[in-house]
Amino acid sequence: MKEYYVYIMASKRDGVLYVGVTGNLKQRVHQHREGLVEGFSKQYKTKRLVYFESSSDIKACIEREKQLKNWKRQWKKELIEKINPQWEDLWSSIAS
Repeated sequence: MKEYYVYIMASKRDGVLYVGVTGNLKQRVHQHREGLVEGFSKQYKTKRLVYFESSSDIKACIEREKQLKNWKRQWKKELIEKINPQWEDLWSSIAS
């Protein structure tokens, strides 16, 4: 079964946050890290994967992405810190 992901990229701890959705997390994060994604993410250098969640339901992921994009910054920070209190780059956990 196909997995879809909602993810948050950051420029640095307490930096700029980018929320996205994808069907291939490894490829999409690589694109962010290498600056291959034009627009907001490239401009603000959101290259660190700090949060992600998955679902087999693409519609649910799209709805979750919309929800997170509408959240206050503090709520996003609290969500990240529940699973990643040090704001570590999670790239190594998905890169292999």
